[in-house]
Amino acid sequence: QVQLVESGGGLVQSGGSLRLSCVATGRIFSVNNWGWYRQVPGKQRELVARIIRDGSAGYGDFVEGRFTISRDNAKNTAYLQMNSLKPEDTAVYYCNADILVSANYEFEYWGQGTQVTVSS
Repeated sequence: QVQLVESGGGLVQSGGSLRLSCVATGRIFSVNNWGWYRQVPGKQRELVARIIRDGSAGYGDFVEGRFTISRDNAKNTAYLQMNSLKPEDTAVYYCNADILVSANYEFEYWGQGTQVTVSS
């Protein structure tokens, strides 16, 4: 059974930094794409950042150069470095991955979410 386990959330002051991690465990052939999303109550989940297999990355417009997504293929892990955090970044952050469980079968997985709270 494949699972995504996030860590690194917490409470930080405005202007501070946090680093989120997401590790994929279980029977994994390889991880194709990683993504980080966030959601606040009453709003739709939105894309924060996404990185594909070759390392190319894309970000939501609100990131404005403050966040960096990266991946460690050997560890089946993705990271989200968040700098210059703002109170409006407060949300539950979810890890997402497209994982090959064998050479021919890919499935999408979600983590359980980690709370990020930025105080003003």
